[in-house]
Parts: sequence; C-alpha cells; structure tokens
Amino acid sequence: MTTLIENATLITPFEELRDSALLFNDQGLIVSLGETPSSLNGKVTRIDAGGRYLIPGLIDMHVHGGFGVSFGLGDLASDLAKYSIWAAGNAESGFLLSHTGPHTDFIEKTIAAYAGLLSGVFPGAQPLGLHLEGPFLNPERHGAYNPAWIRLPSREETQRYLDAGRGWIKHVTLAPELPGAPEVARMLADAGVIPALGHSNTDFETASAALRGDYSHVTHAFNAQSPLNHRQPGVVGALLASERVTAELIADGRHVHPAAMRILLRCLGADRLVLITDAMPGAGMPDGNYDLLGQKVAVRGGFATLPDGTIGGSTATLNGCVRNMIRSAGASFTEAVQMASFNPARVLGLDDRLGSLQPGKFADLALVDADLNVFMTFVKGKLVYSK
Repeated sequence: MTTLIENATLITPFEELRDSALLFNDQGLIVSLGETPSSLNGKVTRIDAGGRYLIPGLIDMHVHGGFGVSFGLGDLASDLAKYSIWAAGNAESGFLLSHTGPHTDFIEKTIAAYAGLLSGVFPGAQPLGLHLEGPFLNPERHGAYNPAWIRLPSREETQRYLDAGRGWIKHVTLAPELPGAPEVARMLADAGVIPALGHSNTDFETASAALRGDYSHVTHAFNAQSPLNHRQPGVVGALLASERVTAELIADGRHVHPAAMRILLRCLGADRLVLITDAMPGAGMPDGNYDLLGQKVAVRGGFATLPDGTIGGSTATLNGCVRNMIRSAGASFTEAVQMASFNPARVLGLDDRLGSLQPGKFADLALVDADLNVFMTFVKGKLVYSK
C-alpha cells in the first residue's frame, strides 16, 4: 500500500523542506517529496507527522554491540535480530558489525557465520556488512582493544577473511606503519574494501603518505592515534591537513572534547565527517560489568572504562551523537543528520539507494523531534519502530 507522510519538515539532508510530504510505494521506494500530491490513486495510508522532522535513516558504520549484545559472541542470529530492533529505536535504518577476535580461526569462523546471515530480513535496522577493527594494529595505541589479540599484517590471513566474508567486509582498520601494512592495504583496496587508518602511533609523514595512497578513511579521529603537536603533528595532524579522506567521530562528548569536535568539523567540513557510536554491549543497558573484546568493562553513570581507567568503548546512541554535534559542535541540524546518514552511505558505496530522501531510493526514514527523540522508523517502507 502507498504511504503518505505529511505535515513534516523534511531533512533530505541537503536541504530543509518545511510543511512538506513524502510518498513511498508498497515496494518501499520513495516516489515523491515536497508538496502533498493533489491526487492519489488506490489505497493510501496517511501519517500526520505533526510538524516533526522526517530524516533519512541513520547508519552506524562502527559499532561493537549494544542492548546487551556483543557482536561475535552468543547466539549470532537471535542477538543480531535483538540488536536490529533496538537500533531502530535510535533512528537507525542500517549498521555495520565491528568485529575481531583472539585468533585467526575465530575471526574467520565468525565472519563466515555472519556472511550467511546478513542477506536475511531483519525486524528493525538492517545489517549492511562487517567492519574488522584489527587485528593489524599498533599495540602502542591499542586503546580498549585487547593487546593480546594484536599481530602484524599478513596477506594470507587477510585473504582468509576476505574469502570468508563473501563481499560483506566493508572496511578494515589497520596501522600503516606496521611491516606488511602497505601490501595489505593495497590488497584490501583491490578487493573493494576500505583500508581505514586507525590505532596508529605513526608520524605525520607516514600517515600523510598513507592518506594520499590506499587509505581513504580514518577510524575514530583523535582516539587511539598519535596526537597533534606543533612540531610532531602525528596522525591527527595528517588528518586535519588532508584533502580527500573521510573520518569517523565518536560524538558522545567524552571520547572527544567538544572544542576538538568543532575543530574537526571546521577542518574537514560536514561532507567528510561520519558520526559513529563505537558502542559496546552496555549501551542501552543499566550500569554493570560487560565484556568488550575479551576484556571486562565497567559501566558507571553511562561511562564505560577498563580496570585501568581507559575508556572502554561508548554507550552512545547514534541519534544522541547527532544531537551532540548540534548542541556542542555548532553543526546545523541538516549537517549533523548528513554526517550520520548520507556520509556513511557514501563511504560504503551505498548512496545510490540509502542515506538521503530522494525519489527512487529506499524509504529508510525516521520521524524525530528537534531533540532527536524518535517517534517512528521505517526500513524499506516498513514501520519497524513506533513510540
């Protein structure tokens, strides 16, 4: 049945259309947007948005779990469905599963298991693929990543993962200064997988060369990477001085100071920033102890830490990160939505069908208020969340 959502402010996200309507068909494709059509054929479901904002469904391209779910552990199928429902309540229509493990066999086996699940239909937000964070990281910048799981880049190991993934691996985080990293990055790029610079302690020159080469994306800017210093600009300096790469930002207000968030926005602009949660199983859950990458993480007051005080992932939601970019970093409403919808879709090569409100694209939509509270979420035209 055709559905008309009217009396809405549409965030495409490139423009804001007030007092507008959006029409999508029974195939879950957007037909038109703007003025309410003067005539409609057949049965039509009408939804009054009450003046709220209709935005593209948000896409989290770096998340380890949430709502008690830890990707790679437990019953993969049922946990993925559980997470899918919870994510839809945060205005998400899609997400990547960030994954790693203690050894090659475990990672390969889990990748293969997910590859057999991801083409299925899910009750909420849709999994769009896999993100491998490691294991080819610099132990000097391991952050919350289990240092016992880190090793040097290997073409043979990488090929095992690519074979197991059957096209579902979308990006891989690795440190460019490690022996063998350039060869693995080239291998990934040739396979259509994004090499992402992260968990790196390298210098400005090495990072800049990588970002001019095969590395087109930076994992969680500022976090677990050599910082900016006026004589040693490091990875952060290379990112701020770059001209083409995209970068992730954990905009929970704790991983990165609001002033640094504003600086990153000014240097890269809204077109090159991708908001992520980097969330862990304690997101959306009460305070307590949780497992993250084989380590115990305590969540107290919504803040996750390892026993030594290191930040242990986030408990953020993606709609909350959008809210923070508006309140704390000075982004406009349209810019902040773009960073969590169109930008990740474009990075992942999915912007031909996801990430913006345009005729012919999937009706992946969320109805929210000015504070990003979620009232409805649609995936391919199907209502998957209603407050």
